[in-house]
Amino acid sequence: MPEKQYVMALDSGTTGVRTIIWNKNGEMVGDAAQEFTQIYPQPGWVEHNAEEILDAQLATARKAIQRAGISPEDIRAIGITNQRESAVLWDRATGKPLYNSICWQSRQTADIIEGWMARGLSEEIREKTGLVIDAYFSASKIPFVFDAVPGSRERAERGEIAFGTIDTWLIWNLTGGKSHLTDYSNASRSMIFNIKTLEWDEHLCSEMGIPMAVLPTVIDSNGDFGVTDASLFGVEIPIRGVAGDQQAALFGQACFQPGMAKNTFGTAGVYLMNTGDRPVFKDGLTTTIAWGLDGKISYALEGVIFISGATIQWLRDELKIIQTSADTEWYGFMVPDTQGVYLVPAFVGLCAPYWDMYARGLMVGMTRGTNRNHVIRAGLEALAYQTRDIIDAVTADGSIQVTELRVDGGAVANNLLCQFQADILGLPVIRPTVVEMTALGAGYLAGLGSGLWESTDDIAGQWGVDRCFEPTMSASQRDSLYSGWQAAVELSRGWAKKVAAV
Repeated sequence: MPEKQYVMALDSGTTGVRTIIWNKNGEMVGDAAQEFTQIYPQPGWVEHNAEEILDAQLATARKAIQRAGISPEDIRAIGITNQRESAVLWDRATGKPLYNSICWQSRQTADIIEGWMARGLSEEIREKTGLVIDAYFSASKIPFVFDAVPGSRERAERGEIAFGTIDTWLIWNLTGGKSHLTDYSNASRSMIFNIKTLEWDEHLCSEMGIPMAVLPTVIDSNGDFGVTDASLFGVEIPIRGVAGDQQAALFGQACFQPGMAKNTFGTAGVYLMNTGDRPVFKDGLTTTIAWGLDGKISYALEGVIFISGATIQWLRDELKIIQTSADTEWYGFMVPDTQGVYLVPAFVGLCAPYWDMYARGLMVGMTRGTNRNHVIRAGLEALAYQTRDIIDAVTADGSIQVTELRVDGGAVANNLLCQFQADILGLPVIRPTVVEMTALGAGYLAGLGSGLWESTDDIAGQWGVDRCFEPTMSASQRDSLYSGWQAAVELSRGWAKKVAAV
């Protein structure tokens, strides 16, 4: 019987899911994608139907297998990568969610966070979990559901309810309820996982009113997560790789050595730097687990932008001034600059390095001559400005130097974005031959876990460069543009509170 040469990556994102089949050379041989419904019950709230996510992921998996022209029997293992901090609670007996999945973008738990801050939990959370206390992370979503669904807290205490991020939800359903597991990278984004002891923190759970009986078991990112129920694909397929989307992208970019970093332009924008076997703390940034691999933990320094590629979706879906995301490059090149227009996409607040739950989006600098091309270009440039905010925080104390930026995600197909990013940073921006790094990272983890690749050296040898964008902008112009951006950001800060106080 020939060796199974394929891995299947399930990429469960924030606005849609994708499945990609990879061969042993790290080449895509089949893929399928599907968007799912974004639910906005109130301003600043973002929810998803977890069952719709599951159905969409299974549909794309079957379609990708078909498009690859292979049989499910040819798949060696499955890897899963996911939007990390979105939370689901479900009934262990029926498998039905108690409530919609609360998205990482959502601000609906801000009051819970303020209560925890008032009780002095901020420093303990930072010290134990490496995170900044914020509604972004998954912990506060658990008591929110308990408050929204009568009797659920008591049921959770009796062990009848399960909690998980989207990876755990998918694993549970793929294995027919046999595996309630997550990996170190996803657990480290919860605000209740101690990244030093590598355990769920009993004291934090107690303080937050979270019964530990709801929590999944945490294992290595290339661990054994069980096998799929045979009814799903006609054969049992091992699940051997799991990582949060940003850590998976870091893995796919072959950033295996301390100091190596990437920036992903997905729905969110995330800068992640490998710091090796020790956690590094920086003001305004979070410290997280990159992955657990064969019993060894690697840490990372992270800066998150809530709304990155989602800015382009907003231009398309809400403003309707473009038809496709790719249009931004064409329209953006129609003008030499934005004529002083800045778009700050703080639609659900600002994340790193500001951590302002009450910031809101704004557009400033418009004149009578401002047209749609300027607005579109301003939206595109906002992605690059936000990345500079993060890298400036990384390098602020002089202890870390950044010499290049590896980029990935759908938006980096846009040459205007990549060039402006290089210009506003004053650094080379490197676009690899494969830009779907989250799915590639998940595939690599599954391949390592199942023996398709023997080591990370094998993976690093497959990383290749598509194009390197060198900065061409003068330092004075760069500083002038960025100063305007900083002024615009300052205007957006605390807006929701300012309005509420009027």
